[in-house]
Amino acid sequence: MLRIAGDTRAALARRLGIGATDAAAIEHLVASAEPLGPVELGNRLGIRSASATSLVDRLVQAGHVARAPHPRDRRRLCLQVTDHAAEQVVEALRPMLVGVERAVGRLSPEQAAATAAFLREMAEVMREYIDATPAEPAQRRAPR
Repeated sequence: MLRIAGDTRAALARRLGIGATDAAAIEHLVASAEPLGPVELGNRLGIRSASATSLVDRLVQAGHVARAPHPRDRRRLCLQVTDHAAEQVVEALRPMLVGVERAVGRLSPEQAAATAAFLREMAEVMREYIDATPAEPAQRRAPR
């Protein structure tokens, strides 16, 4: 599933006519429970500040993202996916979403409940892994 998730992101980027990093940035902005500024977005993508600035400028120029005042800190800016970009993402994902709905519709209620429980448990395992990972990258070790 992890491999196919990356392949799906790449396919979405191709359908939208943007790069994989741009698609990942939009995904982070849509999925984040809290407002993200350029620095936080760059951290989530694992890119440096200058690269994050270029990325944000590119997304704003393309009309995918808008800068807005941060809701709790007026000194900061946060990034928001534009309505137009959100509509483009939904439209690009529509064929896959229809397929998912079809697959879910073929499950019995028991199968659906078991699948949902399994997916929740896997998400929790992944969340624990993420939470246990240091915020700063580990020192790279020289090959032996």
